[in-house]
Amino acid sequence: MEISVLSGKDNTLKVVLENAKPSDANALRRIILGEVPVLAVDDVIIHENSSPLFDEALAHRIGLMPIRVDAIDLDRFNFREECSCKGEGCAECTVNFSLDIEGPITVYSHDFKSEDPEIKPVEGIPIVKLGKNQKVVLESEAVLGRGREHAKWQPAVVGYKYYPVITINENCTGCKDCVEACPRDILTFEEGKVIVNNIENCSICKACADVCEDGTIVVKGDPTKFIFTIEGLGSIEPMEIFKRACDVIVEKTDKLYELIKP
Repeated sequence: MEISVLSGKDNTLKVVLENAKPSDANALRRIILGEVPVLAVDDVIIHENSSPLFDEALAHRIGLMPIRVDAIDLDRFNFREECSCKGEGCAECTVNFSLDIEGPITVYSHDFKSEDPEIKPVEGIPIVKLGKNQKVVLESEAVLGRGREHAKWQPAVVGYKYYPVITINENCTGCKDCVEACPRDILTFEEGKVIVNNIENCSICKACADVCEDGTIVVKGDPTKFIFTIEGLGSIEPMEIFKRACDVIVEKTDKLYELIKP
């Protein structure tokens, strides 16, 4: 399988997987969602809560805040159950956050105070709106986890699709119906011919083929080539997520080989 980067901007990474099978792309997707570890709040101790939200709902929202951490800082953390503190919580497995705020105000993720200045929640996420004299005082602990345990530890939204293939044969009359039908402006008419542009943006909807009465345009997906998209949630960079997922696949493959080899 060959991998090439198609684009990477706005916290989104797109790569092309060539000479691959659907099972390869799906394995990569499942590894990202379930096996790449990130930090998330797992324990919330509420000292005071006079907000409109029940304690459980408030704690749930806090748990879903992505915790921003770079790759170097992430590597220094242990899973709590594997840490030398034996699950008690220490600087090697836990980051503590606190909140002490009174309304009227909208509480955001960046209002949480972290004991580690390098590790903070992603900014701009609204948590709860406090009215006059309403107050929230709490402490919380963020730990390393995997998406297979809870969705709050999923690092990204992931998807893939077949690489589009658009074929226009020589019998095309240039009626332009396919150009007008394309919802993504992938087809243009230049010098008497229908031209394909930015084919990666094609959704394989086949709207262009449906309006072509002569059947001169064929749209399909390449079953051996995929566009794989990773939209990061802000915890770690999409490229880092992709690299770590590849490492996990290699590790699992090596372990399987050791189990089944003669």
